Amino acid sequence: MEPSLIENWPIALQVITFIVGLIVGVFCLVKFCDIFVDGSVALAKKAKISPLIIGLTVVAIGTSCPELAVSVSDSISCLINGGNANVAIGNVVGSNICNLLIVLGFSAVFTPIIVKKSICKREYPFLIMVTAFCVLFGLLFGLHSVLGDYAIVRWEGIVLVVLCVVYILFLIYNAKKHPEDIDLEAEDEEKEPMPVWKMILFIVLGAAGVILGGELVVFGAKGIALSASDAMKLDHDLAESLVGLTVVAVGTSLPELVTSVVAAKKGQNEMALGNVIGSNIFNVLFVLGISATINPLTTGSQIIVDLIVMTCATMVVFGIALTGKIKKWHGGLLLGMYAAYVTYLIIRTVM
Repeated sequence: MEPSLIENWPIALQVITFIVGLIVGVFCLVKFCDIFVDGSVALAKKAKISPLIIGLTVVAIGTSCPELAVSVSDSISCLINGGNANVAIGNVVGSNICNLLIVLGFSAVFTPIIVKKSICKREYPFLIMVTAFCVLFGLLFGLHSVLGDYAIVRWEGIVLVVLCVVYILFLIYNAKKHPEDIDLEAEDEEKEPMPVWKMILFIVLGAAGVILGGELVVFGAKGIALSASDAMKLDHDLAESLVGLTVVAVGTSLPELVTSVVAAKKGQNEMALGNVIGSNIFNVLFVLGISATINPLTTGSQIIVDLIVMTCATMVVFGIALTGKIKKWHGGLLLGMYAAYVTYLIIRTVM
């Protein structure tokens, strides 16, 4: 679905349509992602798959569906219509920045986050390595290629997908070796198992809804960016990057944000950092990897600063985590960093 489909409509009606499309798209992503995960988990249990494996694979990958739907939709759109994949790349980079600065920031402001030592020894170093791969692939191998100024090309996407498989195997191995670190939700024995037909319906309906949501988000995001850039005579790529890094990124991070804030209000946000680390790793390896495998993701030179900000946010949170606790003032610092970054994005776009 392309914004050009309604280019003959009145401008005001076009803008309203783009905004409504974006809002409905985000709603579909969040709602149907839950339905898809519920159906997938029920089917996995029916197949007698270990709850540990379900938690580390089905649920983990399922919660990345919003980001996956948006980035893959933009990747396919660029494959068909050409142009840069600013929304696809901006969605992943922006979601990772949002998770580190907004999700952890809000959570810590409510209740300080206790950091397990094992996270700083195992999971977080892996996130740093994945972030380094993302920066390396984004800035070096695609530089001045025939595809665009900067690109994550197909072979890089395949490498990321392979690393995703390695990461999942690492999670399973680590969970079996250190069962004391696993905090899986207790099963509700009294709850009736879901009928097979309902599992399949949930999976099909959830997948269809997520795909639709991804299409609507890309349609709305690109439409808003193009309308704003035309009206204000701004650069299209910078406008798309702004929307992808902020509105779309925050929208696809809503499940993590809501879950973390609710847990923080209950004083149960010890898992917040672990959830953010897992989400960020899957965003790069799974979402960016599959999207780039489908079609090379190209973008402009603005990606340099965005990748630097993502790397800095990753290292700042790591430095705070090493102290053993993310305190309330740390949360305020993280939120302030995000506000400064968004201010920079707006200035970069309009100047």
